[in-house]
Amino acid sequence: MINQDISHDYQEETIEAKARWFQALPLAERMELLCLFTDLILTVNPHIVEQKDAQPLAGRVRVLTPA
Repeated sequence: MINQDISHDYQEETIEAKARWFQALPLAERMELLCLFTDLILTVNPHIVEQKDAQPLAGRVRVLTPA
């Protein structure tokens, strides 16, 4: 199951530290988190699945479409 330890170290808040933490999880726990995040998104915005005409934003976000 997901480790419930609490840390107050700012070094553990970097994107690299979070990536290392996520990569250290077993596949089953990664998939569980994916399902939890998906459920959260759908709870907050149930109509998000209806948004099929996404437009690219300036910056680092990129919308991919099948060729």
